[in-house]
Formats: sequence, structure tokens, C-alpha cells
Amino acid sequence: MQEYTHILLIEGKRPDRNSFLPGLTKKNFSVETVPSGSAALERIRERLPHLVILDAASMRTSGKRICNALREQAPSVPIILILDASTPGNDIPADVVLHLPFTLQKLLNRMKPFLPQEQKNVLRAGPISLDLKKRSVRCLNHQAMLTPRLVRLLKELMDHPGQVIEREVLFSRVWETQYTGDTRTLDVHISWLRQAIEDDPRHPRFIKTIRGLGYRLDVEETQPFNGRLRSLESSPTPAP
Repeated sequence: MQEYTHILLIEGKRPDRNSFLPGLTKKNFSVETVPSGSAALERIRERLPHLVILDAASMRTSGKRICNALREQAPSVPIILILDASTPGNDIPADVVLHLPFTLQKLLNRMKPFLPQEQKNVLRAGPISLDLKKRSVRCLNHQAMLTPRLVRLLKELMDHPGQVIEREVLFSRVWETQYTGDTRTLDVHISWLRQAIEDDPRHPRFIKTIRGLGYRLDVEETQPFNGRLRSLESSPTPAP
């Protein structure tokens, strides 16, 4: 799965053409579609995508004017241009020009050099991205550095998304002990994790308390990281 790779897809509506949107979405890309070059320029002013795919064939155009405008407004954003078999693309300022017909796999292969590289030792669950080596976590508009214990705790939750993990089980796995008579320190560490990833740690969206049982990580796809860096284990006040 790509880590919050945002693609802007410019395509028209033609009854004789299938959209590339379903195929890209199935590959877990975040894809936003717009119907015109002017709409694309408006979106780019608000947010830069990692990649623009211009399906000029679906718009019955060469895409040259749109590519020129995109290059002027966002010169760092790569462009993949899709043309009909009979439309030349030699003088169009796109990074890649593909002529129909071709497979989705060919499109994915040509996209690959322009996408954020997958990192080793990175665990992902929904919008949460945990770098096990750097001991950092990203979620929504938050980024934080974690201690080794917090990394193990979050990893345990991320390894079992949507599942309730009993307090004693979670404590014994993370603290590597058979003694689970006092798990209050677990609550403190859960509160630190909530401070790292939640917008409102006292009303958590992701790390849920299942009263009488334990904790559950609820995750879903959402907006990418865009935020700040913090150090955890600095405040011992647990959230409810």
C-alpha cells in the first residue's frame, strides 16, 4: 500500500471509455478526479498531488494546453499523459506519454518512479504510519517520536486492527512479563499514544477503551499527514 500517495486524475466522461479510477483505487492510492484542466489547476492551488494523470483521450484533446498550464503552476509535479493511438505526443511537456490501448499494470509501472518510495520497517494501519526503526508515528496532522515501549505498544495494536486486546494480554506482550497484577502503567502509555495520534485524546477516535476488557484500534483511510513533531512520555496524565 502506498503511504498516502495522492493522485490527481483529470478525465472526461465518455460512454465508450472505462475510467482508470476503480483500478487505481483498488491499489490503495488516494485518487481525486476532476473533469477539466481548469478544475485541476484550482485543486493544485489548494494541495499539490504526488502525481497528475491526464487522460486527454477521454476529453478528446491532445492535452498540450493543460500540460503547459500544469507545468507553469506546479513544475515539480510529474505528469502522465494518456492519448488515443492516433494522437502524437512528441511536443507535449509530460513526463510520460502513453497511447491507448494499454493495461493497468503498464500504467502502474510507469507511475512507480514518480511515487514516494516505500520505506522498510514501516507499519501502516489506516492513517497511522509507524516507523519501527526511527521510532516515529504519523497520523492525520500529527507526527511524534516514541519511546521503544510506546513503539511496541502501538505495534501490538496495529497488528490487530479492529480487535479487542485484553488489558492483561496487551500488558504481558508489551512488557514481556507474566505478572499482570497491576496494569495501571498500561493506561498511562495508552494516554501517551493518544496524545501522539488523536485530535482529541480525551475523546479518542482510534484507540478505543473497551470497558471491562481492554483496548481496540479502530482505523480507516483518511487525509494524509501534514503536521508537527512532538516527543512523548512527557506527560503522565492518562486519558479516560
